[in-house]
Amino acid sequence: MRITGPGVWGGPQDRDEALRVLRRAVELGVTLIDTADSYGPFVSEELIAEALAPYPADLVIATKGGFTRQGPNEWVPVGRPEYLRQCVEMSLRRLGLERVDLYQLHRIDPEVPLAEQLGVLRDMRDEGKIRHIGLSEVSVAEIEAAREIVPIVSVQNLYNLTERKSQDVLEYCEREGLGFIPWFPLAVGRLAASDGVLAKAAGRHGVTPAQLALAWLLHRSPVMLPIPGTSKVAHLEDNIAAATITLSDEEVAELTDLVVTD
Repeated sequence: MRITGPGVWGGPQDRDEALRVLRRAVELGVTLIDTADSYGPFVSEELIAEALAPYPADLVIATKGGFTRQGPNEWVPVGRPEYLRQCVEMSLRRLGLERVDLYQLHRIDPEVPLAEQLGVLRDMRDEGKIRHIGLSEVSVAEIEAAREIVPIVSVQNLYNLTERKSQDVLEYCEREGLGFIPWFPLAVGRLAASDGVLAKAAGRHGVTPAQLALAWLLHRSPVMLPIPGTSKVAHLEDNIAAATITLSDEEVAELTDLVVTD
């Protein structure tokens, strides 16, 4: 998402750096890249293909469809089956793939029956064009309804140290063995202030508040798959270094309790 222009609209300000970010991520061992056809729109998928195709055998490209764009920071869900089929076909073309390993319904369209939205994705899975199906920004009830239609392997909801409204969804994913992909994982805000509690805790580990926020996510749940986005190689390397931070159960609990969530 961050390798596009302002408002997730248009191309990146530094195209060469965006390509370097993608290549460096794979060099550092990243095996999951999350994108969407609406990022740009289309820009992110095209850059991924330019930077990384032909893809390493262990690299999973996860993309999404069902969000239309009318301008910078404007998003409208469209879940008509014929449109979603087009979304999948065009993502395959842009990414240079015969099959998408993880295809996520970016948003449920309230104007279209869920069975029709997921039914077309199920059909395309049966055709061999999708391997697994995921959801984004859903409730537990919506996940359960979706699973009556087609197997679901992952959920991508807003979740971070300060925003935990999806705690019940995370717990559901843990019980059911679904991957939980928190977007906007680095919303540390005021906690990152030099005199804030997160900064003090980060100082004890010799890391940044952002790195500690990512480490907290990784320690929070075994089904957690954080997807911090960035347009800079330096930020990418900092983010990946968070995976090497070890937190005790007591430290995880302390960080969990010290934050008043919205």
